[in-house]
Amino acid sequence: MAQIQFKGKSFVQNHHLLVKYHELIPKQSKSLTDKVSLHDNLIIHGDNLIALKALLPLYAGKIKCIYIDPPYNTGNEKWAYNDNVNSPMMQEWLGKVVDKEDLTRHDKWLCMMMPRLKLLRQLLREDGVMFISIDNNEFQRLNLMTEELFGEDNKIAEIVWDLGTGTTAGHFTRAHEYVLCYAKDKARVNNFSNPIGNEEVVHGALKKPSAKNPVSELQFPAGMEFDGDNVTFKGKLGGSEWMQVKGEMTFNKGQLVKPVKIEAAWAMKNQVINWLNGEETYDTKGQKIKRFYFNSSGILWYEKDKTILNPPTVLRNIASTKDGTNEQIEIFGKQVLDFPKPSALIAYLIGLVTRNNDIILDSFAGTGTTAHAVLSLNKGDRGNRRFILAECEDYADKITAERVRRVIKGVPNAKDDNLKKGLGGTFSYFELGKAIELESILSGDGLPTYEELARYIFYTATGEEFDPKAMNEKKHFVGESRNYEVYLFYAPDIEKLKNIALTLDRAKSIGKPVEKRRLVFAPTKYLDQAHLDELRIDFAQLPFEIYELAR
Repeated sequence: MAQIQFKGKSFVQNHHLLVKYHELIPKQSKSLTDKVSLHDNLIIHGDNLIALKALLPLYAGKIKCIYIDPPYNTGNEKWAYNDNVNSPMMQEWLGKVVDKEDLTRHDKWLCMMMPRLKLLRQLLREDGVMFISIDNNEFQRLNLMTEELFGEDNKIAEIVWDLGTGTTAGHFTRAHEYVLCYAKDKARVNNFSNPIGNEEVVHGALKKPSAKNPVSELQFPAGMEFDGDNVTFKGKLGGSEWMQVKGEMTFNKGQLVKPVKIEAAWAMKNQVINWLNGEETYDTKGQKIKRFYFNSSGILWYEKDKTILNPPTVLRNIASTKDGTNEQIEIFGKQVLDFPKPSALIAYLIGLVTRNNDIILDSFAGTGTTAHAVLSLNKGDRGNRRFILAECEDYADKITAERVRRVIKGVPNAKDDNLKKGLGGTFSYFELGKAIELESILSGDGLPTYEELARYIFYTATGEEFDPKAMNEKKHFVGESRNYEVYLFYAPDIEKLKNIALTLDRAKSIGKPVEKRRLVFAPTKYLDQAHLDELRIDFAQLPFEIYELAR
């Protein structure tokens, strides 16, 4: 397998392991929920590398879909390398804006991406999928790096997104960008199709109707032609049959409510389809094509004899860059950031791989478009997908979270009726707190809370998800893993800590061993190995032995 080489690679290959776990501090005033929770939709303000590490104890192996839109490294984005890597060369890079004149800009960008991609991979489910938007500035290098980190066999596609517009670039007008698609384990990923009931369906795209314009424009992702507002499209629907459809459709809350007559032509044979709410079936050349579904998120689902029609690698007529800008203006009254992605594009990608209750992560959140897309999908199919956003810039509250607040509550001037009324939902806002330095237990400086330390030791020692509901501080019980019952004797008080040790009485207080061994954390112990073996206890002294147990 080919590997990419770049300046600084040797220093960042394992940097993600050295990033310290940090507290996540809830901010009720910036949240949109009655009770702030790490199991809610999340918006995290802070360095995304640290944020990703802080998410590991709860979300490692839990994320179904990742979408990220990192800096394209055009030389005009004014981003700076800010990872505190222990290298004189990289310390020299810190805080300096990367521009077109920077001869190491590609190296810096790759050094920034590598540890983040490694943490993102840890957060993905075994059947999880990652989409990365990128343009030609770093496409080839990113492709090589992602192939190295995820494996050549886990590459799903290089998707080309037709921007719907273009800019002059040298001898050509550049009118496309890329979306790289990788899986954690491609063998576990089903074809990109979504079930409705027990049926397999696949995606087209639907430009949502509005109260002013009830006529909906159907947009399939391949081989399509548009003809004005008349809802005319042409495209291949399996095999070699070409279909042309024309008709008006009236929607209410994403559902087709007005019976319509649609004229259709397959090859040279004309037929008439009477379509009531997308549920009628009809024949063409003796075959049944049944059930077209629409939802308010902008997705058209269709099925033909349970034959899966995979989406194309060239995305046309999904959404344009102008749509992303127009969304900003609609929501904020002005353009607040440059080059925003349209929510329809991200909804389309997320819709390919997610189901109800899946979790979607975006660690370069920007204007919060991914959250908008997730909420839109949920509104359309009554789903309960959750989003996690991380944004390092100061606008995390005023732009990222504010957009999410507005699309949840409603945007009065929105053309889309659902967005005008509000997409619904909640989110909890967190800021990164101090690092959880276990050495601070010895000094009493900045002690973590019991739950923060419990979460940290449980994940680090077992590699499994920490469940705060299972924790019982009075009984010193942290949780149960596949191999251990985990206990923690600790208090965030230096005077109390001086008197906390695993004694025979404390060891017996946790009860008799049943099946699993007990993993017990404490500052020290006054108990010999014979008693530990008798009580089936593995002792871990805070803070030194955690990593040994993790191995």
